[in-house]
Amino acid sequence: MGQPIIYLFEKMKEEQVEDIRKTAVDHIVVDAHRETPQIIKDDIEIMLGWDKELGQYLLDSETSRLKWVQSISAGVDSYDLDRFAEKGILLSNASGIHSVSISEHVLGVLFAAFRGIRTSIINQTNGIWSRENISYKQLSMQKMLIVGTGNIGQQLALFAQGLNIQPYGINTSGHVTPGFIECYSQKNMQRIIKEMDIVVNVLPLTDETYQMYNESMFLAMKPGTVFVNVGRGPSVNTTDLIEALKNGQLSFAALDVFEEEPLPSDSPLWTMENVLVTPHISGLTPQFKTKLLAIFKQNLIQFLSDGTLAKNEIALSQGY
Repeated sequence: MGQPIIYLFEKMKEEQVEDIRKTAVDHIVVDAHRETPQIIKDDIEIMLGWDKELGQYLLDSETSRLKWVQSISAGVDSYDLDRFAEKGILLSNASGIHSVSISEHVLGVLFAAFRGIRTSIINQTNGIWSRENISYKQLSMQKMLIVGTGNIGQQLALFAQGLNIQPYGINTSGHVTPGFIECYSQKNMQRIIKEMDIVVNVLPLTDETYQMYNESMFLAMKPGTVFVNVGRGPSVNTTDLIEALKNGQLSFAALDVFEEEPLPSDSPLWTMENVLVTPHISGLTPQFKTKLLAIFKQNLIQFLSDGTLAKNEIALSQGY
């Protein structure tokens, strides 16, 4: 057994790699994008980012020293959480990094819908000067149900209040959360959703949230509801979503994530006039690597001290 390794699968700047080396002097820091050293895989103790092939080897190896993985995303549904729990491997995510970006994205697509901006862009492309096909309404005073009251949900609620939008929240227990007029439990969602004008999904993907937006949920909404999904694609039954858009149960949907990505070229969503498709861009964040390193370093210092993590540790049994 050799010196423990920190394996950087996420590409970092040279000065950031050096900063990690100075923090973890007893570890070998391997930058996967600049180095191809002959390392002993089982000596990898920490991984920044997730190399699926190498990660699977480490999960299967009986002699692996892997103890902690720092994900670069907020969602961790792509990880084998049962195997992590079985092997006692810690997992932390990048929650908080994307909050402002995703919140701004949600407001952007809502303005595009409410102020006729999406239609105007299409008209401009076709050289059409017309108000006839532009619908508009006021975003102010709309009731917005934010499904997920974590970092992203709280940031969105704060922004919404500044625009005089009324934010309500859904979380697992209905516990009070700063920034929301009122919060409700997920089990009571269908009861409260009929009162909302806008529904925004920011939930992670778990067994409980898989396909939660289905025919039953859409029928529970007020006719003409606006739906925004910046959470996870598989939380939505796409067939039921398309039907809700066709029959007017939903007046508009802004979709950044999908059951299948890239969205297939033959999907009806591409050509529906009441749909805005974006290619999973809501979380794109300026200075992402700097913000990620701040989380990683805080956790690294704590991990080197006592084997625990300072922030963003995933409860493996819950999936978030």
